[in-house]
Amino acid sequence: MSEHLPVTQTPTLLPAQAKGIFYGVGVGPGDPELLTLKAHRLIAQADVIAFLENADGHSQAAEIAAASMSASIALRLAIYMPMNRDRALANAAYDDAAQRISEQLRAGRNVVFLCEGDPLFFGSFAYLMARLAEEFHCEVVPGISSINAAAARSKTPLAMLAESFAVLSGRHAPDELRAALGRHDTVVILKAGQARPQILAALSEAGRQADARYLEFVGRPNERIVEDVRQLEAVQGPYFSLFLVSRSGARA
Repeated sequence: MSEHLPVTQTPTLLPAQAKGIFYGVGVGPGDPELLTLKAHRLIAQADVIAFLENADGHSQAAEIAAASMSASIALRLAIYMPMNRDRALANAAYDDAAQRISEQLRAGRNVVFLCEGDPLFFGSFAYLMARLAEEFHCEVVPGISSINAAAARSKTPLAMLAESFAVLSGRHAPDELRAALGRHDTVVILKAGQARPQILAALSEAGRQADARYLEFVGRPNERIVEDVRQLEAVQGPYFSLFLVSRSGARA
């Protein structure tokens, strides 16, 4: 009589849930029509939309992308970011944001992080990507920067032929500003708000006032362009402001 041994069945292994993709999507400087087609598609198809907001609960990036957001998006992650120079507070906010975003990515949801301008040009996305890229797949969709938008709005060439081009911020010291203004044909000074008096002084000392234009909130309803910076008040201005200094665009 033959002996029948019990058949041991191999358990069925369920596939591990795929992790979501973390997208940094540039939404441009303010005009919703400056979104790329790829940015619009990803925003419309996102499982989760994340964005920075201020203490008043306002997000410029979310406002720019509002028309592209699908009404079916189940989750929107608003991330409060303190608007000051204390990096400890900023890093704590990024740590918390990375934790919240990672929970969504581990659940298999794609997260689109909205970035004003371009994600990797003075963009907050870079700090989140540094925290998440080791575990999750990250992709970047470039956006139009405030520099390109300012050049277009003021019809100012950024560089021609062998001209040099430099980008600084209002955080640079006055001597660094003067050195750049003396060395480069075109200089863009971003985040000019608090440093506006010092920047105006540096322009005067470098003899570059006639080359300079000042722009606030480029591409937004409250946009302001000052063609002659000698008429600009030497007081602090808004965060979203810049100086565009170009010999190619100089006026007589």
